[in-house]
Parts: sequence; structure tokens; C-alpha cells
Amino acid sequence: MKRFKHYDARTVDEAISLLKEFDGKAKVIAGGTDIIGMFKDEVFAERPEALINIKTIPDMDYIREEDNMLKIGPLALLEDIAHNTLITDKYTALAEAARYTASPHIREMGTIGGNICQHCRCWYYRSPNNRFNCIRKGGKDCYAEEGENRYHSIFGNVKDCLAVNPSDTAPALIVLEAKVKTSKRVIEMADFYQTEDPMKFSVLDADEIVVEIQIPGPSEKAKSKFEKFAIRKSIDFPIVNCASLVECEGNTVKKAKVCLNAVFANPYAAKKAEEYVEGKSLDEATVDTAVNLALQDAKALSRNEYKIEISKSLIKKTLLACK
Repeated sequence: MKRFKHYDARTVDEAISLLKEFDGKAKVIAGGTDIIGMFKDEVFAERPEALINIKTIPDMDYIREEDNMLKIGPLALLEDIAHNTLITDKYTALAEAARYTASPHIREMGTIGGNICQHCRCWYYRSPNNRFNCIRKGGKDCYAEEGENRYHSIFGNVKDCLAVNPSDTAPALIVLEAKVKTSKRVIEMADFYQTEDPMKFSVLDADEIVVEIQIPGPSEKAKSKFEKFAIRKSIDFPIVNCASLVECEGNTVKKAKVCLNAVFANPYAAKKAEEYVEGKSLDEATVDTAVNLALQDAKALSRNEYKIEISKSLIKKTLLACK
């Protein structure tokens, strides 16, 4: 492993100052379940010069409700989120998403901030020693296009890259209409990821960090649900996951939110499904039509057509669970 500098930040301002000092050549570390592996495997095309540890900043791991809004510090552990009774009762999809993330030991180290900010899991991007200098690293090729693409996008590419977003908590946060407060601004969770620059995964600037996640209290009539399909259920990243939220007035759907992930570079809001079920009764026939509309624009690659059927199944399960 090549040498690098390590700093324990004591305040958000100190962390930002260090990021500015290294001018894009430093990375943030919290739980370390993602970044440490990337350092060890020499994944980066250009090795970062420093790691800025933000786990040494006090009071960044809170979970509390204020003025009918759930506020979560970026260092809150996934395991704590999964079993917090406030979240399991009122923000169910988020608790389920956290509970299905990785393994129990990783959840005891991994943070909510890290889960939404992690890099993609494409095996070409993650190949040790930067073996494949792909588009995400400034190269010219997406090796998945004609190579091993069974876990890649079914909704097209971003600047020719077919890698997918691997976060479990992101789709749950999106359907719960969360916002991300950073050291600079407040961002709608639905706008947290971007498609303009393939070398970036979120809209965060190089000198910007997440400082809080804010989720408005849902209506008493709203229900949310999260489902995930993975090969090894206790540890794997999603092949597909899905979160849904439904608010009904009597038997009629007043509001619907559906979000898939691991199917595109960003979490994929199934707008056509949402629009179709609103104003209708949430029965099986309605949901069957909605899931077909949701995947209407999907275009499978040579080895991942199966992900379309899995996506339909998860949308159906999560929507019907919200009746």
C-alpha cells in the first residue's frame, strides 16, 4: 500500500478545511467499510493523498425526532437505524433497508452517510490495481458493455457507463421524501445523485460533506415497505431493491412513491407506476398494470434481462404490502 496522510477532524469546519487544502485529492472516512477496501486494492486511478476521518467529530450519530421531522446524523450506524423503534414504526422502509444492508458486523460499523455516498460496485471499476481504467476513472471504455454485465443497468448508461447505484437506504429515503443537509446546502434526496459527470457519484463537491439527513413525518395513513433481492441474503449488495410508500384515503390511493435501485446509475423513481396507481384502488390488477408501466422503458443488456422480472416482482410486493 502506498503511503498517505491521515487526519482526525474534530469539527465539520476542520474537515472542510482539510478537504479544501488537498483540493480534491483527499477522501472522507467514517465507518471505513468501503473506502479501506478501495485503498487496499488500489482501486483508484490516482491514489488520494489523504484520508479525513470524520468519526472523531462529536454528536454526528444521533437519531431524533423534532417538530415532526426525523433527523439522523451521518454517522448513525445502520444497525441502530434498523432497530430504532421510532423508525420501525413510522419510517418502516428505512428501517427495513438498513436491516437488509450487508452483514450484521458491517452494519455495526457502516454509517447511513457512507451508505448513500458509496461508490459503485462494478467489478471492472473495483478490479484491484486499477486493472480496468474505465470511464468512471477517466478512461474511454465501459468494459461491461460487451463484457460481464449481469448486474449492470437495465435503463441505459450515463456517459457510456453502465454501473449501478448499490445503496439499500437510498430508495427508502427517496420515497420518504428525505433531504440531505450538507456543509453547504440542503438537497432533496431525489436530487442527491447526478448523471453529468461519470467520475462523480453524487452532487457533492470535493469540499462538501453530509451533516444530517432530514425526513418529514409521514401521514398517519401512509405505509412504506422495502424489499431486496440478493444472492446471499445476509451480506450481498442488491441485484435489485425497491421501496414504496402509499397513502390511501379510504380505498383510493392519494399518494404513491416507488423507487428501484441497482438498476441504473442513480436510484430509479418509477414515475409511471406512481402516476397510474394514484386515484385508484390498490388491488392486484391495478398493481400488475403499474409494474408493467414501470419497466416499460427498460432495455436489458446481453446478460441481465432477468433483472426486469425481479424489478416487477419487488414493485408488486412493496406496493401490495402498503395496502
